[in-house]
Amino acid sequence: MKQIQDLVNVAQEKFRNKLTEMSKDGGLTKERYARFLTMQYHLTKGVQKHFMSIAANSKTAKKRGLRKFLIQFAQEEEFHYEIAKADLKELGMEPGPMPLDTEMWWLYFSSIIEARPFVRLGATCILENIADGSSEIIDRMIKESGYLNPKNLRFLIIHRHGPNLAHGDQIMEALTQAELNEEELADVVHGAKVATTLYMRFSHWIATGQNLS
Repeated sequence: MKQIQDLVNVAQEKFRNKLTEMSKDGGLTKERYARFLTMQYHLTKGVQKHFMSIAANSKTAKKRGLRKFLIQFAQEEEFHYEIAKADLKELGMEPGPMPLDTEMWWLYFSSIIEARPFVRLGATCILENIADGSSEIIDRMIKESGYLNPKNLRFLIIHRHGPNLAHGDQIMEALTQAELNEEELADVVHGAKVATTLYMRFSHWIATGQNLS
């Protein structure tokens, strides 16, 4: 799994650099935060379907520990979109339309999840770990925002993954214990690379309100 950890490290550095840029250019404005929550609302709504599908896939049939993790993970993540919506409501807002790059995420991973389920798990390694290493930047932007408080920060607080919901470590450990073969590992690598590209596109949209051309 060293190759996956190396890709996670690259993604973390790219995201940290993006957050640094944002912090120097207005910080976490209400408009940016609303775009973040809108993206997360659409990214997490229905997410349990992917993980239940992978758990039911014949390619995980002999990986009982991984299947058990995926079912538990799906149940923990299933209603997180409602938390994003509730945070928006605290701001007097509703989720906006699904961003283009989030739609691309769903279209891509849904199209290959049956034939290549481990690609989606590689993407999960990125999603669940990318913000690690940026805590002080996030904390500073929250403090300087002037409007953020525990009532409208619930989604972000949950997904900063304390010891009670350490999904980033858990997915890496579950894949390590699954003893992936060469093809499965290659798909995890591919998924991690795709997810990094798409997440940085998400980040650009959150910062600017514009899609990358």
